[in-house]
Amino acid sequence: MSVQIFGDQVSEERAENARMSAFVGAIAVGDLVKTTLGPKGMDKLLQSASSDRSLVTNDGATILKSIPLDNPAAKVLVNISKVQDDEVGDGTTSVTVLSAELLREAEKLVEHGKIHPQTIIEGFRLASKAALEALQKVATDHSNDKDVFYRDLVDIAKTTLSSKILSQDKEHFSKLAADAVMRLRGSTNLEHIQIIKISGGKLSDSFLDEGFILQKKFGNNQPRRVENAKILIANTSLDTDKVKIFGAKFKVDSTSKLAQLEKAEKLKMKTKIDKIAQFGINTFINRQLIYDYPEQLFTDHCINSIEHADFEGVERLALVTGGEVVSTFDNPEKCKLGECELIEEIMIGEEIFTKFSGCKAGEACTIVLRAATEQMLDEAERSLHDALSVLSQTTKETRTVLGGGCAEMIMSKAVDTAAQNVDGKKSLAVEAFARALRQLPTILADNAGFDSSELVAKLRSSIYNGMTTSGLDLNNGSIADMRELGIVESYKLKKAVVSSASEAAEVLLRVDNIIRAKPRTADRRHM
Repeated sequence: MSVQIFGDQVSEERAENARMSAFVGAIAVGDLVKTTLGPKGMDKLLQSASSDRSLVTNDGATILKSIPLDNPAAKVLVNISKVQDDEVGDGTTSVTVLSAELLREAEKLVEHGKIHPQTIIEGFRLASKAALEALQKVATDHSNDKDVFYRDLVDIAKTTLSSKILSQDKEHFSKLAADAVMRLRGSTNLEHIQIIKISGGKLSDSFLDEGFILQKKFGNNQPRRVENAKILIANTSLDTDKVKIFGAKFKVDSTSKLAQLEKAEKLKMKTKIDKIAQFGINTFINRQLIYDYPEQLFTDHCINSIEHADFEGVERLALVTGGEVVSTFDNPEKCKLGECELIEEIMIGEEIFTKFSGCKAGEACTIVLRAATEQMLDEAERSLHDALSVLSQTTKETRTVLGGGCAEMIMSKAVDTAAQNVDGKKSLAVEAFARALRQLPTILADNAGFDSSELVAKLRSSIYNGMTTSGLDLNNGSIADMRELGIVESYKLKKAVVSSASEAAEVLLRVDNIIRAKPRTADRRHM
C-alpha cells in the first residue's frame, strides 16, 4: 500500500522515470540545435505566435533563449549555452550538443549496461581532465609575434563566421572584426565598438570607421564641421516655454504681465547658456531636447549643439572622447571636457550622421552594417558580435587550437588512452566520453551532407597516426591540414565547451527524483 505524503497538485517522478525525463529533455534540445553546427549548418526561423516578429538565426544561445521550454533538464542546457555566450561569445551550439551527446551515451550505460550514475560521473570527470590536458598540450601561442597573432585573429574570425550568415563575405568581415579588436589594445570592453545597422545596400558594403558615429545632426545655422572640438556632454533640460512648477496657476490682468513671465523664463535660459559658454567649448551635446531659443543662443556663442543624443550614445561618447556627463554648470574648472580632432556630418545611405574622428580614446570605432532586410541585419549583428567577443577574449587568453574536428579528435584519442588505465566499469564511462567527443566531427560532416562514418574514421586514423593537424575540410569532403587551411579556434572557447558540457551532464546524471509542485500560497493552512 502506498502512502500519499504529498498535497494535491504535486506530482513525483522517481528513479528510472526521472532519469529518462532528464535525458529525453536534454537530448531533444541537442537535436534541435545540432543542425546549425558547422560551416554547412542550417538556420532556424522562429516565429512569434503573439506578434509578427520573426527571427532567422544560427546562434545556439539565441535559438534556445527564444523558445519557452518546460522540461527542467532542457533548461539546464539553455543555461550553459547562455553562460558560454556571456563568457566567450561563441560555441553555444557546440556546448549544448556535446552535453546532449554525453547524456545520450550515459543513458545507454545506465539502461543497457546497468552502471550506476555515480560511476559514470566519476568516469566523466577522469575523461574531461584527460581531454583538457590534451587540449592544453596542442594549444599554440603566437602572442609574441604581432603579425602571426593578427593572422590567427583573422583565422579565428573566419572560422567563427563560416557557420553564420556572413560566411559569403567572411574575408571582409573577419578583417573588419580583427581590426576593431586590435584597436581595443587588449581590453575586452566591446562598448568601444559601436555597431550601427542601416538597411539598404548589401552585406559587403559594411565598413569599419575609425571613430565614433552618432545618429544625430547639428542645430540650425551651425557649421557642419568642427575642428579641434572641445565637447561638453550634458544631461540637462533646455526647453524654455514651460514654467517648471507643476500645478502652478497664474492669474494675470494684462498680456504685458504674461510677457514679463516669458521674459523671466528667457533670462533664466540665457543665464544657463552663458554659464555653459564659460567652459570654453565649441560643441555641446545634450541627452535631452534643446528648444529653438537655446539653440539660437548656442549659435550666437559659436557653439555647435546636438540634441537628444540617446542614452547609450551619450554614455559611449563620454567614454570615447574622455569627457564626463555633466548636469550642473557652476564649476567649469572641475569638469572634464571631451576632445576630438574633427566632428563632421556625413551621409550613409539616405541618412545624415555626425562623425567624431581622432578621439581621445583611440580604441573607439564604429562598424556600419548594411543589408537588405531587418532580419539579415539583426543576424549579421549577432554573428559579428560572436566574432568580436571571441577575438577580444583571445587577446587575453592568446592560445589557439585547430578547428574542423581536429581538437575534438585529439581529445578523444587522449580520453581513449586514459580509459585503458582505468579499471572496472568506470572505464566504460571514460570510453563513452570519447565517443561523445567524436560525435562533434560526425555532426559537422552530416550537416555538410557527407558520409560521416567514412570521413570521421579517416580523421581518426589520421590523428591516431600522429598527424595532429588533420581535420575535416567540409568544402571538399576530405581530410586536410587545418593549419594550412587557417581553421583556427580559440583555446578558451574549446576549454569552456568541454568543461561546461561535462559539468552540465554531471548535474543531470545526479537526478533521481523530479517533484513538480504548485508554488506555496500565502495561506499556509491549505498546504
